[in-house]
Formats: sequence, C-alpha cells, structure tokens
Amino acid sequence: MIGIPASSGIAIGPIFIYQPVTPVVERRIITDTAAELARLDTVIVAASVELEALKIKTQAAVGTEEAQIFEVHRMFLEDAAFAGEIKEAIETGKINAEAAVSQTVTALVEQFEALDDDYFRQRAADIKDVGQRLLRLLTGVGGSNLAELTTPAIILAADLTPSDTATVDREMVLGFGTATGGATSHTAILSRSLGIPAVVGLGPEALHLASTDQLILDGGSGEVWVNPDPATIAAFEQRRQAQLQDQAEALRHAHQPAITTDGRQVEIAANIGSLADAKHAIEMGAEGVGLLRTEFLFLERSTLPGEEEQYQVLRAIADVFQQRPLVIRTLDAGGDKQIPYLDMPAEQNPFLGRRAIRLTLAEPQLFQAQLRAILRAGYERNIKIMFPMISSLSELRQARAQLEQAQAALGTAQIPQAESPEVGIMVEIPSAAILADALAPLVDFFSIGTNDLAQYTLAADRTNPLVAPLADPLHPAVLRLIRQVIEAGHAHGKWVGMCGELAGNPLAVPVLLGLGLDEFSMTASAIPAAKALIRTLSVPQAQQLAHACLQLTDLADVQQFLSQPF
Repeated sequence: MIGIPASSGIAIGPIFIYQPVTPVVERRIITDTAAELARLDTVIVAASVELEALKIKTQAAVGTEEAQIFEVHRMFLEDAAFAGEIKEAIETGKINAEAAVSQTVTALVEQFEALDDDYFRQRAADIKDVGQRLLRLLTGVGGSNLAELTTPAIILAADLTPSDTATVDREMVLGFGTATGGATSHTAILSRSLGIPAVVGLGPEALHLASTDQLILDGGSGEVWVNPDPATIAAFEQRRQAQLQDQAEALRHAHQPAITTDGRQVEIAANIGSLADAKHAIEMGAEGVGLLRTEFLFLERSTLPGEEEQYQVLRAIADVFQQRPLVIRTLDAGGDKQIPYLDMPAEQNPFLGRRAIRLTLAEPQLFQAQLRAILRAGYERNIKIMFPMISSLSELRQARAQLEQAQAALGTAQIPQAESPEVGIMVEIPSAAILADALAPLVDFFSIGTNDLAQYTLAADRTNPLVAPLADPLHPAVLRLIRQVIEAGHAHGKWVGMCGELAGNPLAVPVLLGLGLDEFSMTASAIPAAKALIRTLSVPQAQQLAHACLQLTDLADVQQFLSQPF
C-alpha cells in the first residue's frame, strides 16, 4: 500500500485496529428540564477542564501551536450559540441531555460537511470531537480504546481525532496509519511533533487488514508493506537503527554551526509560537528565530490582547534569544486561523479572503498596538519585523507607513524601542515572488513561506486531503519561484530565508543550499538533522544538484531524482 508521507521514520510491528467507542444514545422524554439543564452545565464545565488539561499536556510535549486545537474545542463549548441550541432542544423537546447533544451535534456536523469551503468542512470534525466528549461525560461510556494497548503496535484507523493522537502512550505507539487525511491533518502535525512515523491517506483497504497482520510503515516514503518476509524486515530494521543512530549523533552536535565542507556557513533558525517553544529551540541548537508566530497571543482568549500584555510576552521571548536574530511576524489571522471575537465575516474561501496583512491594515488600532508592543520588546535586542501575505508594493508601503507611525508614537512618548529594526516580508503569494525584484528595494530581507506559496501556485488547498498531495513545494513551478526570489534578493544585497516546512525537509535542503538560501528556519526538532546534513555538503555539489533539479518539469521526476543518493 502507499499513502501520503506524514511523519518520517520507520515502524515495524503488529497492527492495532483503532475502533472508537461511541456511546449509544437513547432518546427519553423528561419532566424536570431544570435538572437536565444542570446536568448539561456540569458536563460542559468538566469537558472544558479536560480540554484545558489536554492543551497544557500537549503544549508541554510538542508545542503551543499543536496544542491550539484544544483551545478551539474549548471555544466551541463556551460558545453561547452552541450550548444554547442544546439547551433549547432540552427545553422545547423535553428530551434528555444526551439526546439533545446528539441531535444538535449531528445537525451542525451535517451543515458544516455540506459547505463548499474545506476550512468549514474541517470544523465538522472538531464539532464531532467535542460532541463525543460531552456524550462520554454524560453517559460514562465511550472514549478512545487506545488505552487498551498493552504491547507496542502500529495504529491503523479511518482517522484519528486530535484527542486520540495527543493522548496516546508514546511508548506503546510504533506508528500511525490512517485511511483518510493529508500531510497537514491533525494526525500528521502531532505525529511529526511527537516523533512518531505516520502515513495518511492509505484508503479504505487499510481498514480491511487483520489484527494478526504485521506491517512495515515508512513515514518518509508513504509506503506500507503487509506481512513482509523476514529478509525485508531485517533490511528495514537495519535502516531504522541507522536512522536512530544518525539522530542521536546529530543531537550531540546540534549546537555546532552548519558549515559546508568548503567553508560556507548558513544560519539555522527555528519556527516558534510561544515562550516554551523558544526555550526548546535553544536546546535543539537554533541560532535564532526565523519565524515567531504571534497568533498565539490572540487565539487563546475571548478578547483582544492589549499592548502591554503583548509586550510582556514578546519581551520574555526576546530575552531568551538575547542578541540572536528574532524575526517576529505580525498577526497572520484568517484562513485556517479564525479569531471569533474579531467579528471576521464568513467568507466562501478564507484562504483567499481578508487575512494576514489585509486584516491588520483594515484594523489599524489592532495593528498599531501590536507594532508598538513588538518595537518595545525589541529594545536592545536583535529583532526583525516581518509582514505576512504581502501581494503588492502598495500593501508593503501601507504596512511600512503603519510601522513608522508606531515608531513615531513611541518616540514622542519617549518609550524605549528597537533602533532601526530590519523589516522584511513573507513571500508566500506568487505575485510577491514574481515581483521580488521590485519589492527587494523596500525590504531588508525576504522569508519564503513555502506552505502557502505551494498551495497558491498550484491552486490546491493543503488542508483538503483530496488535493493536498498536489500542494507540494518540490513542484518545479514552486522551485523556480524560490530561485527567482533568492536571485532577486541577492541582486539587491538582501538576505533570503525560508520558514516553510520545505526548509527542514532533508530532500530539499541540498537544493535550497545550491540555490543560495541564506537562512533555513524550521521546527526545532528538525534542526540537528538539518545541520548534520549541511556539514556533509559542498556548495558546488549543492549547486550542481539544484541546477539538475530545476531542469525537471514534473513533481514525480523531482521526487524520484532527490530520493537517489548523490
């Protein structure tokens, strides 16, 4: 079988067929609606407490961004409309709380699944997960049977909820395989963060395997072997052990610089989204931060954060890195990061709507508060400011004007601030890549966001499992845009970094080095291996590889070419 590679690594072992336990809901007519409403209120509070604990556990284990999904679930619980519909069903239908929850959740799921927009269809899975949590608490039945694992196994499932993935015993899970999902699904993201090999999108045949079957699962290639012969098992076990040894060796040298065999040093930075992430990045050998996502300041709350609150958090992160470079991206809300209290209008396609810089330019008070907080946090620190989703020179000029206004306001108030911080943009829209030569004089640096650049270039929603494989940043069209941006930046004396997932992809690192990328920013856990890989390369060797790669015109050819030893 072959699916979508979601988390690298090799898993060898028996299968555990995941079958979620769903409580059977009986519809009962009740007379005491007040008592039933009280039952509902009790389990909503209990569910909220569970989700908060799960968020904290996930944040500690894998990071803030991965844990954010549980805050979204908590928002569903606390949403007056969601709880109100359940309560109305109890009061008007005179039915028990279990039936009211089931009825309301089923109706909402059907509504969301019927929508054309994939972002909102994905919210159906979140609503379903929240509903199952409430029903489990009401009935005392249900939950994941993953707790039944007593021996290490490879988990096969139709799909896995965030709750399933985050609560597994890492010692008992060798790997994940799912029938559905894409490389950006919750399962994939959490698996990568947990270091568990995973293949998603295997198709329904994966669910027809017997619990007695043995598997080899290669999370790097997406291939799965069923009941392999002893020779194949031995060969893959040898590969697995070699990978583990390489990882341990890379970690031992993680704090050494990434210098090629012919003496070129490149900067290896981390993508982070919290103070905890910042500390972890330092531990993993990060030489700075290529992307500090500021959305976490806005997502985990019901009201806008004030300037002072933002400043305190950003300053704490800046203090961790001292004089190491810290690239702070302004708010990138919208698309797959909705902020309910901003009263963002429903859009047919949020990824192409009022998001990121478009939103902040339309909300100048919000933007000014954030810019002032960033500038204050950068006092006597090496911060750089980055604007997301710039598509034109006009947007960039407007954003810079807002920054100058914030600088002037702090200057007038005699409040200490960063002195002449570098200003750059994320190049994640094809128009920005094409206009890179015109944008370069207006910035100090470019940072290429390959996740969005790939989906916008290839017209494939990376959150839609039906087309997610098409949004591959190794596609020749995307690679040529990357080359164009690097060449335009260098022609104007500007450094060029990359903060998309491609920057930490072992297949892509040699190509990016050959194209002249100056800074590689990635998930902290990928840093040791990336540094180790760069130390084995020479610039001429990488340039030759990049040149050959850019002659190819098909994604499959690029993938095959880069999979070969060089």
